[in-house]
Amino acid sequence: MAAEASRSRRTANMMRTEKRALRRAPVVTRARALGFLLITPWLAIAAAGVVAQSSAPGTPIIDNARVAVFDMKVPNAVKRLGRVDADVVVISLGGNGAAVGAVTFEPRGAAEVKGLEHSAGPRAMVVELKDAQVPPLKNTSGFPNAFPRPGAKQLLDNARVFVWDYSWTPGVPTPMHFHDKDVVVVYLADGALESTTPDGQSVVNPHYFGFTKYNPRDRAHTEKLVKGSGRAVIVELK
Repeated sequence: MAAEASRSRRTANMMRTEKRALRRAPVVTRARALGFLLITPWLAIAAAGVVAQSSAPGTPIIDNARVAVFDMKVPNAVKRLGRVDADVVVISLGGNGAAVGAVTFEPRGAAEVKGLEHSAGPRAMVVELKDAQVPPLKNTSGFPNAFPRPGAKQLLDNARVFVWDYSWTPGVPTPMHFHDKDVVVVYLADGALESTTPDGQSVVNPHYFGFTKYNPRDRAHTEKLVKGSGRAVIVELK
């Protein structure tokens, strides 16, 4: 009986240890351990670590050497802009009469943000620009730079960023192009883009309204809208 009780205790301890390890494991490992396949696009994006789209208030959804990006209620964004010593790009997600995709730039040290709540609506992506600036790569790819491109509307051009508003046409690939700058992309529609590299490798990347990601420079590809709609505000970092 004592031996059986000892074995039971050891089994229980092993199960607790495995559960703790499973909770700490990456998303893909947990999913496999539970017997699930990551077949939905949104889980696939999360597993790839592109960006975590949900966070506690005041916690960035993207945070790296170049930017911190916040999905914020605009009143909170106004307060944040009043206390953060950084250049900031604010991309409206609409509401209360504000235009979806409207962009506001607030320079470092701005004392107040006049009219932001009206121009940005109740929710916005707030991109704080960090001090690390990286010059564009020399383009030796043989392809044109990603921007400007036909159909792209330039919203901003200053010492820190270029900002573009671009819509993809269903079934029509963009010209093959080279990204010489790091970018933050804020999607304003639900759909999926097929990205194809010069060597013919393709991947389909789903997106949804408000989905935001950071893409590093030194990439060449063409994109084609294969599902739904495609519109984004693209912030190129100087």
